[in-house]
Amino acid sequence: MIPAAIKRNLITQLGNALNTTVTFTEATLLTGGCINNAIKLNTDKGLFFVKWNTNAKANMFQSEYRGLKVLKDTNTICIPDVFGFDENFLILEFIPPSNPDNAFWENFGQKLALMHQQTHPKFGLEFDNYIGSLQQSNEQNKNWDDFFIQKRLQAQLSIGDFTANILSDFDKLFQKIPSIFPVEKTALLHGDLWSGNFLVKGGDTPVLIDPATYYGNREMDIAMSKLFGGFNSNFYFAYNESYPLENGWEERIQICNLYPLLVHVNLFGGGYINQVKNILSYYVA
Repeated sequence: MIPAAIKRNLITQLGNALNTTVTFTEATLLTGGCINNAIKLNTDKGLFFVKWNTNAKANMFQSEYRGLKVLKDTNTICIPDVFGFDENFLILEFIPPSNPDNAFWENFGQKLALMHQQTHPKFGLEFDNYIGSLQQSNEQNKNWDDFFIQKRLQAQLSIGDFTANILSDFDKLFQKIPSIFPVEKTALLHGDLWSGNFLVKGGDTPVLIDPATYYGNREMDIAMSKLFGGFNSNFYFAYNESYPLENGWEERIQICNLYPLLVHVNLFGGGYINQVKNILSYYVA
């Protein structure tokens, strides 16, 4: 299941993290990921979650560890403990599956609002990371419009196979973006906030995983949460009660979601390009 060399290394790292000898007992393959392999690792010291990939991109797991640490250090929302990593794997605390109870979505909205109130003088981050398996440049910029255009939209357009018409429409859109977003402070973002990137712990506690962290406009996380069906309405109500969104945020959802849609076009192709075209046609018609 897991290559012997990786297993030896991760058991060694786990032992170092726990300051004891760890004995492997069983590994259970987990499903759901489309980029990395995942297992539930049974040991004599408990259960752990391991992501591994023999063809992982450079620094992929290191940047994920660093992103998780940035989020965890805010003490605002639950983040799994990390027990080790190298170029081919990441060892995390295992979170037993649980269904959300009546308090979960309200807690989630409130805690994300607290996380979004962590700010920085510049948009971006001190290190680059990944969204899916695509590199995400976080070169810092004091201006959100410039950062969003250059490091999010243009960055994806430059690596994809897009028609001249689509590129032309994006050029027209770029001229309008400075008049679309209100001026806001930076917010610490998860960066890839959809239903596959959080867990439910003990019924009432949201746990964020698989971040593509950076300081950005907080509407990016809110918009991404709505891209594939949306979260429970109590989440949005609790968030807005805790940290009210700027007027017109719902009209800006589509602009924000151009970034994850372009990521999906570049990763998976398919019908995502039609969603991109529909958004462009609305703004540049």
